[in-house]
Amino acid sequence: MENKVIPYVSIITAVKNGEKFLEKTILNILNQKKIKFEYIIIDGGSTDKTLEIIKKYENKLAYWISEKDEGISDAFNKGIKNANGVFINFQGDGDGFCNEYSLYELFEGIDINEYELVCGRVNRIDQDGKILFSTPSIKKFNKRSLLFKLTLPHQGLFTKKTLFEKFGLFDTEIKFAMDYEHLLRMYKQFPKLKFKNIIISNWRKDGLGENQDLHILKEYNKIKIKNKVIPQYLLKLLHYWILIKHIAKKLLK
Repeated sequence: MENKVIPYVSIITAVKNGEKFLEKTILNILNQKKIKFEYIIIDGGSTDKTLEIIKKYENKLAYWISEKDEGISDAFNKGIKNANGVFINFQGDGDGFCNEYSLYELFEGIDINEYELVCGRVNRIDQDGKILFSTPSIKKFNKRSLLFKLTLPHQGLFTKKTLFEKFGLFDTEIKFAMDYEHLLRMYKQFPKLKFKNIIISNWRKDGLGENQDLHILKEYNKIKIKNKVIPQYLLKLLHYWILIKHIAKKLLK
């Protein structure tokens, strides 16, 4: 049982002008019980009441900063550099955990020396907190699922800090899918992952990628080509198939 200790976790939120949802997210994260964790907030130079909200809770934060940045990837990287947790997780403003024991339930009974990635399921919610859908149960994770889409959303994914040291930080050239690119960067040496079929967190609709489906799919394809996950001719066929499927789905709606 010596290795099955609940690890120290770093939770990072990148935000800019997030006064509408940020306080709810802060309270949600700070309310986690039965686990040692730190909370880091990286603000991109907000001009609304975001800073007032952060300062209200700054004595409970491990680190926070407010300055202009180069986007979410840059903000996440600042958080990683200041994180002390064994595992790192990213929650946006408006995201958060499903209950006060979510972190404990995810890591309970896991040998943290055996796994470098730990992931749970996620609820996709609207701005009022209504569940739109939940990510599916997985009997056994297959990395090939990542060739089609992001099957490990960052709200439910916990990454060992050592992986950022081994494979590098997020690519600041990526606008939407920096977490996806980081996973595909590790594709050929994919870390050992523990997937738990429990819903642990919420992912708010209406974020940066809202109504940007085609731009995101093009970025996905660029990321796959960059990381040479499979031969280029297969990537081209796969990209066209995904686009056709996306357009057909839109038309059927």
